[in-house]
Amino acid sequence: MTGRTGGREPTGDEAGTDAVFTALLEDSAEELYESAPCGYLSTTMDGTIAKINATLLGWLGLERRAVVGRKRFADLLTVGGRLYHETHFAPLLRMQGELGGIALEMRTADGGRLPVLVSSAIKYGGGGEPLLIRTTVFDASDRRAYEEELLRRRQEAERARTEAEQARAEAEQAQAEAEQAWKQAETDRVRLADTLAVLQQSLLPDTLPDVPGLEAAAHYHTASPDRLGGDFYDLFPVGENQWAFFLGDVCGKGPEAASLTSLTRYTLRAAAHHDPDPVTALTTLNDALHERYTASGDPRYCTCVFGVLESGHDDGHVTVRLASGGHPPALVLRADGHADFLPTPGGMLVGVFPAASVGTAQTVLAAGDTLLLYTDGLTEARTGPTRDDLYGDDALYAFADEHAPATPRQTITALTELLDGFGDGLDDDTALLALGVPADASRTRPTTDHPR
Repeated sequence: MTGRTGGREPTGDEAGTDAVFTALLEDSAEELYESAPCGYLSTTMDGTIAKINATLLGWLGLERRAVVGRKRFADLLTVGGRLYHETHFAPLLRMQGELGGIALEMRTADGGRLPVLVSSAIKYGGGGEPLLIRTTVFDASDRRAYEEELLRRRQEAERARTEAEQARAEAEQAQAEAEQAWKQAETDRVRLADTLAVLQQSLLPDTLPDVPGLEAAAHYHTASPDRLGGDFYDLFPVGENQWAFFLGDVCGKGPEAASLTSLTRYTLRAAAHHDPDPVTALTTLNDALHERYTASGDPRYCTCVFGVLESGHDDGHVTVRLASGGHPPALVLRADGHADFLPTPGGMLVGVFPAASVGTAQTVLAAGDTLLLYTDGLTEARTGPTRDDLYGDDALYAFADEHAPATPRQTITALTELLDGFGDGLDDDTALLALGVPADASRTRPTTDHPR
C-alpha cells in the first residue's frame, strides 16, 4: 500500500493519526457553518433573517427561535448602525451586489455593543433575479480597542507637541501606521492656531479709549499659539470724569478658560455701570462665578484687580481706588524716580468662596506718575541657565525703580522687551496695563497705546 508512508505499511501510530485526520475531514458542512470562527446569516431581500449560525447567536446572546423569521438584519444593529445600514449599506449593496469590510455595531441581549466588520453579497437566481443576501460578520472588538488606543496616543501627542518635540517624535513612532493621519493633524493644528488667535483677540478690547488727562498702554503676550489664554484687561468710562479698569487671570487654559474670561469681563463691565465701587464690582463677580461654577461642583476662579480713576481735579491729579481678589499688587512708577507697590493684603481668589474678602488700596497719580498692572506670567517667568529660578517680585520692583519715571508707553515697551528676553522661560500668558498722567498734563494731548 502506498501513500504518506512512502510505499510501506503504516505503523500503529501512523494509522491512528490517519484516523484522526479522517474524522476531522468528516465534519459536516452544517457543523462547519454553525461553529465557524465568524458569524454567518442569510436574509431575504427585505432583510428578514432566514438563517443564522450559532457563533453569531452566541456573540449576541440571542435564541435562534427569537431571530429567524422574526427579525431583520437591521434589528440586530445599534441605532447609529441601523441608520448607516438603511442610508448607505443597503443601497450600495443593491447597486453593487456585494460589499466588504464595513464597520458597524451590533446590539447584544444585555444592552452592550459589539463592534463588527460586515461583508455581504447578493445571491442571484438563474435568471439574474436577486434571491437572498449572504452576510459574514467578524468580531472587531480587538481592532476597535487598537484603534481607540491609537486615537488616545494621538490626542496625547497633540497636547504635548508644543511642550516637547521629543514627545511628538515618540507619538509619531507610536503611530507609524497612521502617518497620513498625522499630516492631517498638522493641518488641523495650524487651522486651530489661526482660529484660536482670532478667538483670543475677541476676549480683549480692540483698542483702549482716549481718557482725558491720561495716557494708557497695554500689551498681551500669548505663551502658546495652540491654547487660548485666560488673562484679560479692560478700560472704559463709567461716569463723568470716572473711568473703570480691570486686569486679571482665570484658572486653566483652552475653551473653558475662554468661557470663564468672557463671563468675567462682561460681569465686571455690567457691575461697574450699575455701581462703579471696586469692592462692589469684585463682590458681584465673586457671586456670579461661585453660583455658576463652584456651587454646581465645577470650581473655577480668577484673580483680579478692579479700579476706578477719578480725574477732573484742578491740579491735574487723578485719584485711583483699587480692589483686589488674590492678584499681585499694582506698581506705581513715580515722577521723582522711584517705584512703589500698592499692597492689597487679604484679597482672596474670586469665585472660590460664597463670601470672599477683597483687598483695597488708594493712591493719587500726579503728573509723570504711571500705574502698572500685570499678571503672574511676568513674575513667574523662569530664568537662569537651567530655567529653575523665577523672575519674582523683587526683580520686578528693581526693574520698575530703575525705569522710573516712565510714561505708560515707555513702561510697556520696556516690559515687552523684558518678556521677549525670557525666551522659552516665559511659559504663561502675560497681560500688562499701564495708566499714567502725562508729565505736563496741561499741554500734553491724552494718548492711548494698545500694542498687541
